Amino acid sequence: MCGFVGFLNELNEAENNKIVREMADRIIHRGPDQDDYYVDEDISLGFRRLSIIDLEGGSQPIINEDGTKVLVYNGEVYNYQEIREDLIKKGHVFKTKSDSETVLHGYEEYGKDILNKLRGMFAFVIWDKKEKKIFGARDIFGIKPFFYYLKNDTFMFGSEIKSFLSNPKFEKELNRERIPEYLCFEYIPNEETLFRNVYKLPPASYFTYENGKLETNPYYVLKYDIDNSKTLEEWEQIIDETFKGSTIAHGISDVEVGCFLSSGVDSSYVVNEMAKRNDVKTFSVGFEEEKYSELSFAEEFAEHVGVKLYSKKISADEYFEVAPKVQYHMDEPLPNPSALALYFLAQKAAEQVKVVLSGEGADELFGGYHYYKEPLDFEAYQKLPLILRKTAAGFAEHLPRIHGKRFLINGAKPIEERYIRNNYVYPYTERDKVLSPNIPAAKPETFTKVYFDEVKNEDDITKMQYVDIKTWLVQDILVKADRMSMAHSLELRVPFLDREMLKIALQIPSEYRVGKETTKIALRGAAAKELPEKTAKMRKKGFPVPLNDWLKQDKYYNMVKTEFESEEAGLFFNQDYILTLLENHRTDKEKNMKRIWSIYSFLLWYRQYFVEN
Repeated sequence: MCGFVGFLNELNEAENNKIVREMADRIIHRGPDQDDYYVDEDISLGFRRLSIIDLEGGSQPIINEDGTKVLVYNGEVYNYQEIREDLIKKGHVFKTKSDSETVLHGYEEYGKDILNKLRGMFAFVIWDKKEKKIFGARDIFGIKPFFYYLKNDTFMFGSEIKSFLSNPKFEKELNRERIPEYLCFEYIPNEETLFRNVYKLPPASYFTYENGKLETNPYYVLKYDIDNSKTLEEWEQIIDETFKGSTIAHGISDVEVGCFLSSGVDSSYVVNEMAKRNDVKTFSVGFEEEKYSELSFAEEFAEHVGVKLYSKKISADEYFEVAPKVQYHMDEPLPNPSALALYFLAQKAAEQVKVVLSGEGADELFGGYHYYKEPLDFEAYQKLPLILRKTAAGFAEHLPRIHGKRFLINGAKPIEERYIRNNYVYPYTERDKVLSPNIPAAKPETFTKVYFDEVKNEDDITKMQYVDIKTWLVQDILVKADRMSMAHSLELRVPFLDREMLKIALQIPSEYRVGKETTKIALRGAAAKELPEKTAKMRKKGFPVPLNDWLKQDKYYNMVKTEFESEEAGLFFNQDYILTLLENHRTDKEKNMKRIWSIYSFLLWYRQYFVEN
């Protein structure tokens, strides 16, 4: 795992050399083991390396045999050895044993078609010196990040936005128009970012930059192809066999590999497979407040499997102290409270290993979130005439927050309108009250409509999963996984997010994914062949955090209140309104934890990037 930076030259050679080094130094946490650079008359490339495969020979940038192509690359390709053997037979000469050089030679041989041969996680750039063309790509899930800045003739790119701060051609400006989307989703749900003119390369996409023109295209299209011919037991067997192969592939490394372990089935399944082949170290975190801690479950499973568990209990003081640093590492504000727990988890793991396997992606691919059951709950109700459901929804709008209100309101809406994950952080009707001054913005469902349209012929459960794969997984789950692990120079691998696992997930009928009583039906059945019944059936908890309680305590309430009363808060938010949210939460009038943390995270991030930095 590594990080890279680059830009098209606009200054003299000495200045370009200085700038590319300073940009790379901004992301030294992604690769503290080595740095190297390539600068010619057209382009400057920088690289920070975390040595995982080919420890001696895998340095970058990598140049091909005739010196016409240069690569910088972040990620791991797990099937690189078989691709390499094929390329050697075709006459390619390798100088290293690294997966990155395999990508470079693969591009020489196959062009963009190499992308559909790669099994792994990656983001990379190849500079074609002869053609004066830049080619770059990102893996199909978006596991590895890729950002670029484009304004007029200025073009730069890198693994993290913060590297751009060291380039004098980067004009740092807040993309204020996107704040409403941030408030609804807790991230920007398209290719834009909260930095103006900074964009994310979409997953499963490649780009070319030539003659001053940028062009992006998809190289892989995710498409469901449901197979109703197999029984549940057959799907369970297929999942189990394929997952075993995926963990073997994801375990390839020249350094020790550990595992994250929570109380859930996903990480337990990973640990169980790895423990069959290695004396694997596992890592878990909890909280001093026992009712929020999963440590006892992790300890019980670690003992059952016979692996060493390294754990940590996080205090409220530690949690709030690290919050600004977490938002800095995120590049953009991300108010998911579990991100801070993941920060401490990665920190603990990095004390022992350089690589960990984790369970991200299983819920989105195999139907793990409890709200995927919602279409089944709505089945009978939505048989009522629409006029009756709309009347009930109109009545419910005027009710206080009571049980059943959301059901009545959403029951009058199609899935395309009622679903963006399980809820908005701030509903469309509320965000105008929060913002000051008001920023005109589209309804949030306009951003997800394109994804619903792509699966318009699928059932509602499948639609929800597909939208989550395209949005929540990419913009939240994988962002915090990458940034929190890389903050500690730790490589995080996700064996559920594998090409072969995806092929299976796209074929399983929804009734084998989600039922009225449980979720991840087929995956749990596969795991039950290997795990204790208690673990296989464990209901998903995520990363439960005591933040809801902490915000009612004077010390932490006042920390947040100080930010809400700050001059910066007045630039963007209705301070009376957000202070009322905070006070109502403290006095138990409302449960506003998500709303409060969303504003607080934004203000911490803004202070890091636009006030202090």
